[in-house]
Amino acid sequence: MGLQFKDLVVRKEIAIRDLKGKVVAIDSMNMLYQFLTTIRSADGSALTDSQGRVTSHLIGLFNRTTSLMEEGLKLVFVFDGKAPDLKAKTWEKRTAIKKEATLKLKEAEEAGNLEDMRKFASRTVRLDKDMIADAKRIITLLGLPIVQAPSEGEAQTAYMVKKGDAYASISQDYDNLIFSCPRLVRNLSIAGKRKKAGKFAYTTVKPEEILLKDVLDELKIDLDQLIVLAILVGTDYNPGGVKGIGPKTAMKLVKEHANNFDLLFKEVKWGEHYPDLEWKEVYNTIKEMKVTDDYNLEWENFDDEKLIELLVNGHDFSLERVKSKLDKIKEKKEELSQKGLGSFF
Repeated sequence: MGLQFKDLVVRKEIAIRDLKGKVVAIDSMNMLYQFLTTIRSADGSALTDSQGRVTSHLIGLFNRTTSLMEEGLKLVFVFDGKAPDLKAKTWEKRTAIKKEATLKLKEAEEAGNLEDMRKFASRTVRLDKDMIADAKRIITLLGLPIVQAPSEGEAQTAYMVKKGDAYASISQDYDNLIFSCPRLVRNLSIAGKRKKAGKFAYTTVKPEEILLKDVLDELKIDLDQLIVLAILVGTDYNPGGVKGIGPKTAMKLVKEHANNFDLLFKEVKWGEHYPDLEWKEVYNTIKEMKVTDDYNLEWENFDDEKLIELLVNGHDFSLERVKSKLDKIKEKKEELSQKGLGSFF
């Protein structure tokens, strides 16, 4: 969703070591798209293997995951299931944006404009079934559990944190908060920097923890009001929100109307902006998002031979780099075994 909550939430800076030994549930699609948009060549094109298959997401996934394993985090990867029907409009909007970006990219390529090539290439990103299958294969071979959400992955990670099966949800988006996630962690990057999408530049980032309770206390609203605030500024189920209403105005309206949501949406003339969509339909979609208890969290030993076969022989990864990464995880496991924590992995 990418809710515009940046200026509304309270957060605190943390270190990756603060998460050592803790189970964290990763919004996998969010992470993979992040890698696809940022891990690119100088002209903005995705990295590929000798057969022309995109590997940007696999490179990011393998490097980030193994680095976090070295740091002692217990990773769980959660994948999206069937999107809610209301999300169809979001896909239509995104498809239109990709089509326009594809045309702009072609123009930039013909003109030899590298800056525009980088900018528009990242907007044409697609994550297909084969790419997702390869990502899941890497995760499984690393011995890490995968949870298949029945619907939105961020709702499932939020549920797992609420249930106590995970300490935090890992995502760049703030969506988890409206799914009542108690603890969200953003910017979980070992490098301490993040490549800017569409640009050949980096920005410094540090992990940050956002607690739902602190956000609600600071804003002096409840969860239902937070959901309504999100609907006003725009969600995946009503892209763009109500025209002319930004986060600060939405907050003012929510506080003025307390929990009289019918009056609030009447005042902002919801029906004129969304003549074929009741606000309650968006609200209930968020509140009643499907989640599951059908998952098993077990961490196994990684399979180095099959990983090398898949990454090196299958996708042209560097044998030296792959072996180096796997050796570091082995060293960490031996270190933990000596401390009596051998079951960690």
